[in-house]
Amino acid sequence: MDVDGKGLTGKVFVVTGAGNGIGRCVALELISRGARVVGADINEVGLAETGRLVGDSRFHGHKLDISDREAVQRFPEVVLADVEQVDGLFNMAGIPQDTQPIAEVDDDRIDLLMRVNYYGTVWLTRAFLPHLEQRPDGGLVLITSSLSGLAPFPGAAFYGASKAAVAFFGYGLAQDLRGKKSKVTATTVLPGTIWTDLVRNTSKALGTPEALAKNFAMAPEKAARLIIDAALAGWVRAVVGKDAHVFNGARRLSSRLSERMAYAQVGRFVYRPVRRRNG
Repeated sequence: MDVDGKGLTGKVFVVTGAGNGIGRCVALELISRGARVVGADINEVGLAETGRLVGDSRFHGHKLDISDREAVQRFPEVVLADVEQVDGLFNMAGIPQDTQPIAEVDDDRIDLLMRVNYYGTVWLTRAFLPHLEQRPDGGLVLITSSLSGLAPFPGAAFYGASKAAVAFFGYGLAQDLRGKKSKVTATTVLPGTIWTDLVRNTSKALGTPEALAKNFAMAPEKAARLIIDAALAGWVRAVVGKDAHVFNGARRLSSRLSERMAYAQVGRFVYRPVRRRNG
C-alpha cells in the first residue's frame, strides 16, 4: 500500500482484538497516523475503553466473536454499512492456551483455540478480500502468528499448532496474491514476548517474577508501530521482538536448537513436580 506524506488520512482499517492488548495499541497507532479504525472484539467493555481513549469518531467499535463463522461472514456488510470503504484488515485477535501438557487440555479448548486463532482469521480474511481487491491503490491483510509459530514451547502445543497454521495460511495467501498480480498485500507477523495481560497472566502461572517478565518483554505500543510499518511496507514476513529474532536465528541454524532453547526457557516451570503436603 502506497502511503503519501499525509500518513493514513482517508484510510479505513478493520482491527480485530481491538478491545485490549496489542490489538488496542494497533488501533490507537493507526488512528494517530490519521486513519479511521473499525475495531472488532468479543469484549464490549474493552471496545468502549478503546473508544474512550481515542476520544472522537475515528473509532467504530463492533462486537464480534470470530469463532462464529456466520457472524464473521456477515461482518463485511455490517462494516460497510458503517463506513464507506475498507483499506486493510489487521487480524490481531487471539486466545492463549493454559500451560498444560497435551493430555490435560480438553477437547472444547482445543476446538476453541483453532476456531479463534486459525479459522477466525481465515474466515475473516476470505470475507474481506473481495472488498480489499476493489481499492484502487491496493489493500492489505495482516496475519498475526507468534513466537510459538517459530519453536514448540512446552505446555503450549495446541496454541503453537494454531499459530503455525495461521502463519502458513498467511504465507500461502501472499503467494496467491503475487500469482494473480493483485495490489493487495499479505503480511504475516511473528511477535515475541509482548507485555500484555496475556503475557502477564502466563508469567504468573509459570511463577516468573512480574518485574523480570516485564523487563524481558517488548512494550505493546512499540510492537504495534513495528507491525503497522511491516504491513504498510507489504512485507511477506516480519519478526518482532528480541526473543523472536533470537529464536528465528536459532531455527535457521537448527530446528533442534530452537526446540531445546524453548524447553530450557519454560520446561522446568511446566513440568515441575507437584509437592505433596504432609498430613
